[in-house]
Amino acid sequence: MPARRIYAGELQGYYGLYFSPPNDVKPFNQFMIIGTSIQLLYLCHCYTCATVISVPLQIGDAFPQGGSYNQDMNTDRINGSDPLHRRRAQTGAAPSVRTRIAAIVDAGFSFKRWMLVPVLGVLFSGLGMSLIVTDLVMLSNLPVLLRSLLSLDWTAGLFFLLAGLIFAFFGVWRLNREMISFLLERENVIDDLEIVDALVARRQQRKLRTGPRIVVIGGGTGMPTLLRGLRQYTENITAVVTVADDGGSSGRLREQMGVLPPGDFRNNIAALSEAEGLMTQLLQYRFGDKDGLDNHNFGNLFITTMAAIAGSFEQGIAASSRVLAVRGRILPSTLDNVTLCAEIAYPPREGEKVNGAGEERWAYVRGESHIPNAGGRIMRVHLEPEDCRAYPETIQAILKADLIIAAPGSFFTSLLPNLLVPYVRAAICASNAVRVYVCNVATQAGETDQFTVSEHMRNLRLHAGDAFTHVLANDAYDPAQSLSANVQWVTLPSPDEPIDYMLDKADLIDTQRPWRHDPYKVAAQVMSIYQRLKPEAE
Repeated sequence: MPARRIYAGELQGYYGLYFSPPNDVKPFNQFMIIGTSIQLLYLCHCYTCATVISVPLQIGDAFPQGGSYNQDMNTDRINGSDPLHRRRAQTGAAPSVRTRIAAIVDAGFSFKRWMLVPVLGVLFSGLGMSLIVTDLVMLSNLPVLLRSLLSLDWTAGLFFLLAGLIFAFFGVWRLNREMISFLLERENVIDDLEIVDALVARRQQRKLRTGPRIVVIGGGTGMPTLLRGLRQYTENITAVVTVADDGGSSGRLREQMGVLPPGDFRNNIAALSEAEGLMTQLLQYRFGDKDGLDNHNFGNLFITTMAAIAGSFEQGIAASSRVLAVRGRILPSTLDNVTLCAEIAYPPREGEKVNGAGEERWAYVRGESHIPNAGGRIMRVHLEPEDCRAYPETIQAILKADLIIAAPGSFFTSLLPNLLVPYVRAAICASNAVRVYVCNVATQAGETDQFTVSEHMRNLRLHAGDAFTHVLANDAYDPAQSLSANVQWVTLPSPDEPIDYMLDKADLIDTQRPWRHDPYKVAAQVMSIYQRLKPEAE
């Protein structure tokens, strides 16, 4: 006999026999009965779904490649793709919702017990609330069958309500602890104070992600110092690094492997890494001659290897940044194989002087590593080829930046090579960002001997035009005290000296090493200038 279809009217009549209250029952009572029924139906539905999902799945259906869930979702991230997207590219589809839930409900997943406790708490509190309302409001209006089943007084309902609230609170509390411990990759459950610290750190990290977009241009040792301070204010940092280095380990790798010099990239990756102290020691480790690695830095070899694996130098830098948890981006100013050249002036020899005067001798020096050792006074630097192409992502970062900083460091061999790339210089001049040049606190032998702040700015404008017209300089020095025989303070302009740039001055030196900047002092002053000039830039 075929099954007879049940229509909606019959269902209403059937359930009305037991659940339809008399006409004098208030609408609130009807909603209480319906809400309790929906809760029970929902719990039955959850139980049914969990039972169906927990049926053992065929490995071939869930993971066509024959791997496990952990192998599929926790894969190597060197290629830069999200594991979900990478799985879709390999198998044609992402892991299904059923596959994910099956892994959760499998034995050994500690979240399940603490997920069940809040559910029981909601059930008990709902039951207690129903008993209270039933006993105090609507017990007399229920049919005989339900009246016999719910013949409890309101005190029992209060007990269930309190027990349910306790269960719900305890379950949510334990579940949160388990989740935070899992996300922090802790084997043991952390205590309450550690949870608070983790939440504060998470909030700070979110704040850093929404911080100003900063582009720092330079190289050498001064740029990583500035980056260490700036990372306290934002994670939206882009470091634009010179590729003209041709000395030391970087120069040998450039000549032998045909890659861009990795040395300045290594320093900035270490400065922006999460574990900066340990990462700096690791990346700066230098092998000896007896190791057969020709005095190379580990960081240089690591970046060169990543470039070979990723297929290009820029992809190797990006992959290295992801592996080492770098907060920010490190980009080259150009991908062309450029050489830094300098025109150097020498004073006339003693025998060539007439009446104490004579013509200067000029020399043309090729190679970044040869310029500081050439002696004389650097008159001009340029790149070969001069029409080198800018890296597109660098141009995009500059045009989108809120703050552009010319970092301290080797003036002619680290900072200026970036500004000599034509489109990098043009993008800086076209940007609406606040632009600040952080001047060195001390001169550098062979490059900026006897340079003052004004001399730095004169050479900066000679090579980069009006790219930077605002200067931050150090004023915490004693002009009568020299740092060493070959290093002097970079002095401020005298009060009566006319200047064609805006000057901010502050105490910027590191008390332990006064010839270097303090990263936190410099970053604080730069951000203060940014906050002051931001309305004008907008």
